[in-house]
Amino acid sequence: MDIVAALFVEGIEQRSVPGPSTRFDLTGVMFSLPATGDLPVHIAPHLVVFVRCPPDDSGMGTLEVEFLDAAGTEVARNAQPVTVQPGKFGRLLVKGELTYESYGTIEAHVKLTGGAPVVVPLTLLAPA
Repeated sequence: MDIVAALFVEGIEQRSVPGPSTRFDLTGVMFSLPATGDLPVHIAPHLVVFVRCPPDDSGMGTLEVEFLDAAGTEVARNAQPVTVQPGKFGRLLVKGELTYESYGTIEAHVKLTGGAPVVVPLTLLAPA
């Protein structure tokens, strides 16, 4: 299996169109957000991961997400089984539980079993 895309989002909707075909409507795609209070700030952003399964693949694997701060220290981790029908696409939702001790970036290092990681940053900005 391969990761097609991974993004932090506020919302995702799924709908069918003729074909049959599926559409995903993403809202609030973000790479940064302002803090809403004093540090430390605890947030639980949603990371959506789209995967594809080649026709000759088993369709079974594990999605691992390691959240690293600017120093490379792991601040959170998530692992979950993945099952996608061969020849199809799938989506997974990961809810990160992140605590920012300072303003800056935490990166989600997203990978499937045996695959290369996709890195998705999320930067906490000082309040406006």
